[in-house]
Amino acid sequence: MIAEHHDPYASRVGGASELVGRADPVIWGHGPGPLDRSQRARYHRDGYVVVRNLLSPTEVTMLLHEAERRAAAIDPAAPDRDDVVLEPRSRAVRSLFRVHRDQGAFAELAADERLAGAARQLLGDDVYVHQSRINFKPAFEGAPFSWHSDFETWHVEDGMPRMRALSASLLLTENTEHNGPLLVVPGSHMWYVRCAGLTPQDHYKVSLREQHFGSPDPAAITRLSEGVGVASATGPAGTVVFFDCNLLHASAGNVTPFPRHNIFLCYNAVSNRLVEPFGGLPPRPDFLAERSVETLPSARA
Repeated sequence: MIAEHHDPYASRVGGASELVGRADPVIWGHGPGPLDRSQRARYHRDGYVVVRNLLSPTEVTMLLHEAERRAAAIDPAAPDRDDVVLEPRSRAVRSLFRVHRDQGAFAELAADERLAGAARQLLGDDVYVHQSRINFKPAFEGAPFSWHSDFETWHVEDGMPRMRALSASLLLTENTEHNGPLLVVPGSHMWYVRCAGLTPQDHYKVSLREQHFGSPDPAAITRLSEGVGVASATGPAGTVVFFDCNLLHASAGNVTPFPRHNIFLCYNAVSNRLVEPFGGLPPRPDFLAERSVETLPSARA
């Protein structure tokens, strides 16, 4: 018996995990945009769509070089920046956050119509960047990311009201079956997993390296995977994976000689701007969850 909650997406209220049906649309808009009808249909059905070669080799090479330059400039002995996360068992850079705030290539990418336009098309509203990051998975030492729904964290820890957000992941290097690609459970976006446990203070300081709270238990993951399995979002550099904020996803570690580096741009609808976190704790820092709304320029303007 599923308990009734005033908040339809209440989570981490103790007890065990439970599944509840999604209370929001998947696609909020029906206007024109970069994604065609078949791509939108796959996004609606599976919770994600892979668009290969959306960016040119020249564009990707420039972005990759800039990402690697920024990572190389970090002092691994004393990064002294909250928006830099190191690997849990090495000093390699794991993530660089809030890259869309820097003037230059990543800010331009965030506003690119091929990405932001697709977000507006699917979310049916003007959008802003809720979070941006470069996730690095260095050869031989890139650690895994646990199973989770972004929305569960964004709702509980950041105060995102509804499932009117998505992520666009640009593959900066080839993502293969072997070097730790994004793993997803197709169709899992139609179910919300209320996770067990209570959120500790300053949870983000641990969860960005290894997440324990806000990760569904094995029984929930198994149930959602029954009949559909687990899919990997692979492709050459320049591919973009658009995925719903509630899609269950993870990634394995990288034990290959080939790095896997991706940029994640998380778009939120302006009408879905953040409020006080629903988990009752102070909000996470702005580098993880933008609380000021700055809409992105539209090609329609």
